[in-house]
Amino acid sequence: MHRTARAFWLRSPGHGELRDVTLPEPAPDEVVVRALYSGVSRGTETLVFRGGVPRSQHTVMRAPFQEGDFPGPVKYGYLSVGVVEHGPAALTGRTVFCLYPHQSRYVVPASAVTVVPERVPAERAVLAGTVETAVNALWDAAPLIGDRITVVGGGMVGCAVAALLARFPGVRLQLVDADPARAATARALGVDFARPADALGDRDLVVHASATEAGLTRSLALLAPEGTVVELSWYGDRTVALPLGEAFHSRRLTLLGSQVGTVSPAARPGRTYADRMALALDLLADPALDALVTGESPFEELPSVLPKLASGELPALCHRIRYTGTGPA
Repeated sequence: MHRTARAFWLRSPGHGELRDVTLPEPAPDEVVVRALYSGVSRGTETLVFRGGVPRSQHTVMRAPFQEGDFPGPVKYGYLSVGVVEHGPAALTGRTVFCLYPHQSRYVVPASAVTVVPERVPAERAVLAGTVETAVNALWDAAPLIGDRITVVGGGMVGCAVAALLARFPGVRLQLVDADPARAATARALGVDFARPADALGDRDLVVHASATEAGLTRSLALLAPEGTVVELSWYGDRTVALPLGEAFHSRRLTLLGSQVGTVSPAARPGRTYADRMALALDLLADPALDALVTGESPFEELPSVLPKLASGELPALCHRIRYTGTGPA
């Protein structure tokens, strides 16, 4: 077995580097995974890259296999797809998804990986964590047949939510974003698109994922009486002001927070994290979701790619990282 690997570390806010890693000897209930691809979750990871995680949220924001602490040095990430090189016979040779940072090889408990269905390409499976977030949001939102629904924010999470909602029968769906380039993504997903000023109103449900104060304000304005906004945005250390003194109370509006760290027992009794991840991977059989992957770079370039993603110089939904040269077991 190869005992060495390379990992991406955030040395300090705005400065990343690749480091050599020595892998531990795997226990009988562990697997060795050789990475094929990982995904950069642009919203969360660029916030981490900029050092924008509030001190009060340092514990809550920890990724499952994070090393180090915010603001840095820290090894962060959670969208990894690879092949099991060593482990239980049922997993050896299988393509798996794991909530692991950007690293060429790693050792984790066998229970930490989920087998990617054969009908789902490994390249697309990096979206599993994002689709899992969308699944959780829709479990919380509980949309009904025939609902008038808008998704505000055409980023990675918003587009994933829109892609799943496009399958609901009778739903009148619109994706709203300030960037007109998102119209092409909406078309690929089979969803109507509008700029914020042109968005349809009188909506039963609005899912907000723009991570902007203006987007959340507009989401509330689009609701029908007794409508609900499901808030998916993570604002980090920013303060958000809302016009709750206008028609919020008289129209009996609801603002509901949804966060992937919890499976609500009220929304889906008996469902586990493993159930949610397996469902997300199964949903990735739809090739329309390829529209969420908008760029790819080799792993060796990640230290120079993340600053461009954080600044917006490199526009992206999901930016995929490709691993090469890790060789056979």
